[in-house]
Amino acid sequence: MRKFDDPNEIIVAPSVLAADWSRLAEEVARAIRSGADWLHLDVMDGHFVDNISFGPQFVQTLTTTNDFFYDVHLMIERPDHYLDRFIKAGADNLTVHVEADHDVAETLRRIRAAGVGAGLAMRPETDFSRVEPYLGQIDLLLVMTVVPGFGGQKFMMETMPNLTAARKIRQARGWRFHLEVDGGVYEDTARTARDHGANVLVAGTAAFGARDMAAAVRALRG
Repeated sequence: MRKFDDPNEIIVAPSVLAADWSRLAEEVARAIRSGADWLHLDVMDGHFVDNISFGPQFVQTLTTTNDFFYDVHLMIERPDHYLDRFIKAGADNLTVHVEADHDVAETLRRIRAAGVGAGLAMRPETDFSRVEPYLGQIDLLLVMTVVPGFGGQKFMMETMPNLTAARKIRQARGWRFHLEVDGGVYEDTARTARDHGANVLVAGTAAFGARDMAAAVRALRG
């Protein structure tokens, strides 16, 4: 399985949250067949965000069914408490929020020590200075382009300076972390995000809602 070590390679990661869960196995197979690079799994606990999605057992069901790259986004209040369960469930990358209630540096250390990609996410309203101290410890920075918790929101252009700042620091320091965007990503906003430095594009409705998913993936990739 490719882990995509090149932060300049465009990666399309359909969000399973937007799939038809009554046909989950078929939907995942469709995404893989359509040329998706990763699958993105949004874990929500009803506390950190005002929604509840799924937990480690759901993730394990997918990882044991398909040999693919699973990008797991923990939108939960205590990622440090649940970390080992998601690692055991087979996550290939685990992204935690800088705003959550945990020792961020220690959580990132634990993820990497387990041989899993370590991602750090920031909400749209979070100041970039909150994530800057950790950029040397991560494999991926997720810049949320909507308020996390629900799908169908409009892409927030005001988050683009965060991508620009992260790309500039990455280049100056010689780091190689990916830059990911999630929320309101369609063909036009994907182009905007790519122009500002994003190389991992999480798309829900634009991917799973498309009649021709392969064409949608190609359009997102640009």
